[in-house]
Amino acid sequence: MTKAMILAAGRGERMRPLTDHTPKPLLQVGGKPLIVWHIERLRAAGFTELVINHAHLGHRLEEALGDGASFGVRIAWSPEASALETAGGIRHALPLLGDSPFVVINGDVFCDAELDALRAAAETLRANGPLAHLLLVDNPAHHPEGDFHLDTAGLIHADGAPRLTFSGLGAYHPVLFADLADNTPAKLAPLLRELMNAGRITGQHHGGRWIDVGTPQRLAALDRELGGTRA
Repeated sequence: MTKAMILAAGRGERMRPLTDHTPKPLLQVGGKPLIVWHIERLRAAGFTELVINHAHLGHRLEEALGDGASFGVRIAWSPEASALETAGGIRHALPLLGDSPFVVINGDVFCDAELDALRAAAETLRANGPLAHLLLVDNPAHHPEGDFHLDTAGLIHADGAPRLTFSGLGAYHPVLFADLADNTPAKLAPLLRELMNAGRITGQHHGGRWIDVGTPQRLAALDRELGGTRA
């Protein structure tokens, strides 16, 4: 069974003061915490085994979500003494994720992508073949230059045009992270770029709803869109 990881260890500096006493994934939009939207969509797509990392105010996340039973899933927690960045956080969680490819979602985005398609992509990854499959989206106004180029064969390149933005949703083979030192901060982009040059990162374009919920203003706009009450 393919597992999914939600990245929830970020401090949320751009969200302060909202995140001074509440972890960013527990900020509410449309009447429920942002992370609950992820959990519900993962469950609807058939993911029942979840791993969630945390650092800042992590106990609040565990208190709010527990073992996941109330959502129809099972949550395994991966605490970090201090945030280990994306790749470092995934590396630290590998004992919980196992030896098979898995799906990862950034906890501070909102996206309506078909997650069962991402699970299907995870099942195509191989230790001696493609090691990651990324979901790319149109460049938002706050990131107009984009991140990567997706060619017509479905391969992602560090260079080239046109460029799209990495959504924070992807599927990964654990081999990608196995050589990283545990409990050591590590960014994901350098790992991906190295493998892009070797033709081992595939991807697809998602043209639907996607928001990087990184500022109080974008949080409020999403809340209004989803029928919340934030002014």
